[in-house]
This record gives sequence, C-alpha cells and structure tokens, in this order.
Amino acid sequence: MAMTRSTFILIPGAGGSAWYWHLVVRRLERYGHEAVPVALPAANQSAGLPEYADAVVYAIGNREPRHVVVVAQSMGGFTAPLVCQRVPVALLVLVNAMIPKPGETPGTWWTNTRHGEAKRRQNQLDGRRADAPFDPLIDFFHDVPQPVIDEAWAQGEPRQSDTVFASPCTFETWPAVATRVLVASGDRFFPAEFQRRVARDRLGISADEMPGGHLVALSQPDELTTRLVAYAADAPRCPS
Repeated sequence: MAMTRSTFILIPGAGGSAWYWHLVVRRLERYGHEAVPVALPAANQSAGLPEYADAVVYAIGNREPRHVVVVAQSMGGFTAPLVCQRVPVALLVLVNAMIPKPGETPGTWWTNTRHGEAKRRQNQLDGRRADAPFDPLIDFFHDVPQPVIDEAWAQGEPRQSDTVFASPCTFETWPAVATRVLVASGDRFFPAEFQRRVARDRLGISADEMPGGHLVALSQPDELTTRLVAYAADAPRCPS
C-alpha cells in the first residue's frame, strides 16, 4: 500500500520563529511528506491570538483537510484550537504545549495550571534553588547540540510582544479533532508530570512521552519526526 502523503503545519511557541522547526522539516520531507513551518506575528504589538490563527489558516490554504496534521509547540497550543475550529484537519499534535481552557489567556494560564509549583519542584530536582530565575541555556537549551545553539544565537533573540498574553482563546469547547499530546521526559520548563496532569484535567487525554527537553525539535528531531509520522499514519482521515 502506498504511503499517504501528509502535510504537517508546524506552529512554533513564543517568539513565533518558523526556524525552530527547520530540522524536523528536513526529516519530514525525507519521509515524503510536506512540512510547512509557520512564522507567527509575535513581534507585532497589535497581534493577538486571532492574528496568530490567521497566519496558520493562511499557511494551510486550500490543502485537502484529510491530509493536514497541525503540530503545536509550547505557546502554540493556544493558537491550535482556534485554527482547528476554523479549518477541518485530520489530526492535532500538542508538543510540550500549553493547553488552554475556553476563554483563557496565555497570561492567566500559568496561575490557573499551577505551573509555578511544578517549576519550583523541577528546579530542586535539577539541583537549583526553587526560585532560580529563568535561564534559557538551562531551561530550554540544556540538551540541544552546541552547533544548533550557536545557530539559534546567531538568529538573534526572537521578539515577543506582550499583547498576546492578554488575548483570550475564544473557543467554547475543544474542537472535534483527533488530538495527541506528546511530552518530553526531560522538559525542565514544563515538567513532564505537570504536562500529563494538565492533559488529563483539560482534555481527558493520557499523554505520550519521548526523550528530550522543552525544545525537542532542536534536540531530538529524529525521534520527534518518527513520532509525528506514526501519528499521521494512525490518524482518522476527516472528510474532504
């Protein structure tokens, strides 16, 4: 049987950089799939979640819905349900993602999910002070190969406006789309047990787990790509 060619629409997290997905894009294309990394208007002070969703819907274009797989990383989890309520897709995959409640903003998610408690425990497990300040090299890039870190630093720090953090995620119920939650066992920013709890509480989903830290598309692109391809192969195909 011939392999079904999927289109992976790849939504980045805070900063909105499509570059985040570049290693996964290459690997998905080697499998014969189409990969579309989306740049979000993160630097735009007037852009909220509706504008983020607009960018993703535009990237999907008129592609056949039954072949579209939306993948959302970190804060991209707030954009994903808005996209899926506007465009029928075959599958949504949340990777180390923020999972919103209806009407929630990215700014209130942290307190609502008790993220701070989980992060303090994780800091202690990592041998740091419970209230240690955020450090991108420790919290994000600790398992990313040095050449990739160097390339990321050469990009410059992504600009992220504060506007989106006050933008409500305007859906009433989670979209009727097959949804998978994938968490990284070594994520120091969104600890794995924290992510599993949020997925259970908010979606009733038991999360899958893979190796790696928060930025698995940079640290574990082979493993992540393998998971995404397997998910797509098992996805129910929505009507055209």
